[in-house]
Amino acid sequence: MSHASSGPVPAGSHPLPSYLQADNLGPWGNYLQQVDRVIPHLGSLARWAETLKRPKRVLIVDVPIHMDDGTVAHFEGYRVQHNVSRGPGKGGVRFHQDVTLSEVMALSAWMSVKNAAVNVPYGGAKGGIRVDPKKLSRGELERMTRRYTSEIGIIIGPNKDIPAPDVNTNDQIMAWMMDTYSMNTGSTSTGVVTGKPVDLGGSLGRREATGRGVYTVGVEAAKHIGLDIATSRIAVQGFGNVGGVAGKLFAETGARVVAVQDHGGTIYREAGLDVPALLRHVEANGSVAGFAEAEVITNDKFWDVDCDILIPAALEQQITEANAGRIKARMIIEGANGPTTPAADDILHDRNILVLPDVIANAGGVTVSYFEWVQDFSSFFWDEEEINKRLVKIMKDAFAGVWHVAQDQKVSLRTATFIVACKRILHTRELRGLYP
Repeated sequence: MSHASSGPVPAGSHPLPSYLQADNLGPWGNYLQQVDRVIPHLGSLARWAETLKRPKRVLIVDVPIHMDDGTVAHFEGYRVQHNVSRGPGKGGVRFHQDVTLSEVMALSAWMSVKNAAVNVPYGGAKGGIRVDPKKLSRGELERMTRRYTSEIGIIIGPNKDIPAPDVNTNDQIMAWMMDTYSMNTGSTSTGVVTGKPVDLGGSLGRREATGRGVYTVGVEAAKHIGLDIATSRIAVQGFGNVGGVAGKLFAETGARVVAVQDHGGTIYREAGLDVPALLRHVEANGSVAGFAEAEVITNDKFWDVDCDILIPAALEQQITEANAGRIKARMIIEGANGPTTPAADDILHDRNILVLPDVIANAGGVTVSYFEWVQDFSSFFWDEEEINKRLVKIMKDAFAGVWHVAQDQKVSLRTATFIVACKRILHTRELRGLYP
């Protein structure tokens, strides 16, 4: 499919700005192609489809901070609210040296789809700062987080837009964001972010929620294709809160995790890696590099590993035209956001490899974020068993609905998820109408 496809512009609408067009390569272009694929399935709601191609609000901010050596450094920050028709914006904040506007816009749009797919009352948003946080001291990291929060404070709030952790951010970052927003508004506002420490209104089970959701939909999908989880071989890219938790849950079911790749390299063991030992190693050393009970293979060889399930749980655009033809898995579960390009999707579909798309597979995190937000408003907190039970039910129900649409309309699970989610978003847009 051509990258230039961005669909016809309705009469009276201005053409999309260049930074919104699909031929502006990057994650946003991938998202626009995904939208184009779903438009023929939207029926009368297709008249509102242009809504999906234009973020509601894009905020670019300068983030100046005092460095430890006395200099002043400037970082570029973003907060994008893609759609808020169904409720306040919801989405993470990432600190990474390769953050771009295209990436953050795409991530915010995928959040709109994800939240609608699991039917939680949120719109989609995302934020980020272009920075390598590993090069900052703890003090510099705190000052940057607080300044960024102050800069985007004009558009966030517990009923407006609720940030959460993402790549290179965690519960401590959320604590600083919550405190900064609270100081600026004059009252403690625990609901302005999710993914906080439990002592500050965070939810039990939140850290493991995304990985648990990946595992849950993987088990459900395996039933449909006759894959026995207990005898399956799994390869995982990224071994943090998502890939590490999912790998642990699959291993506890009897599966063999045979290969793991992260920023430190790629390791392999045909008999299966000792996942608890590997998680301890990563916690102590920051990556899988140096894990003694495995052989090292090249990063490129990761895509040739003989496995039944592949879990990309790192960054976007990892599975492309260049490597999609080499993947040997029967099923791919997208733990990361946007790890597969549209062209790669087509290759995988032609090869009869089932792809569980990010917009349903990794929605466990935002689902428990929703639970956290609800608990903060009520000041009544559930135990972890209750949270996990509610999470599993929502994920199973959402997956069942998507699977039914995919079978009924003979489309991929990604397109089916977009059909379910975009109809919900656009139906709400239609009901609300345009003001003024």
